[in-house]
Amino acid sequence: MLDVKNLMVFYENAIAINNINMRCEQGKVTGVFGANSAGKSTLMYTISGIILDVKKKEEMKGGERITVLGTIIFDGTDITHLKPSERAKKGIVLCPERRRIFPESSTLENLKIGGYLATKAQAKKTLDYVFTIFPALTKLKKREGGFLSGGEQQMLAIGRALMAQPKLLLLDEPLLGLSPLMEAMLARSIRDINQQTGITIMISEQYARPILPIIHHGYILENGGAVLEGSSQQLMENPDVKSAYFGL
Repeated sequence: MLDVKNLMVFYENAIAINNINMRCEQGKVTGVFGANSAGKSTLMYTISGIILDVKKKEEMKGGERITVLGTIIFDGTDITHLKPSERAKKGIVLCPERRRIFPESSTLENLKIGGYLATKAQAKKTLDYVFTIFPALTKLKKREGGFLSGGEQQMLAIGRALMAQPKLLLLDEPLLGLSPLMEAMLARSIRDINQQTGITIMISEQYARPILPIIHHGYILENGGAVLEGSSQQLMENPDVKSAYFGL
């Protein structure tokens, strides 16, 4: 499904992604874990192609220089130089950090905006599914996004991403700022989405405890590099992971 080969990203002379190689298998959930500034969001921006838009804007305003090296293969095709809109059409959809919903639009409007790539039949089917997987949103259809709680906004952000008909769903820190109860609920929902729809999912997360049990394979990032990888069980049994993420 996704192959990232020798990926390096520089902001001016500072390295954000350091020679990462990783795979995301079709129909599986892949986790990417690390502390703040480990390179998780830069990785997600690079896979989704948004880094290319950021790079272009920085060049236009004479800001910091961004350099991207390496290769990204999706479904057997080299997409390294594709625009983010072209990647979205191929099925790579990013649910960004801090949700980024439209605060003045209603829940239903936010979801419909997410369905711009879908046919009418796909949009209707997915909309019904979103309200099934996140029943709390059903009573909030007319409420403006800005008046939703953090957890409700995250459900909406994931639902909006699903409306775009992803083959590969990128979730960038979906648990950020949420209560432990909401973290556990969202982790279960992400697992259910994968199992019920077969959508391939990649999650980047600082809060590994709720996510580690639901992944098939995971990577630990430090200073932009992948320092450890393994199955869910292998990572949970690793003493360094236990110490860093479980306090054991």
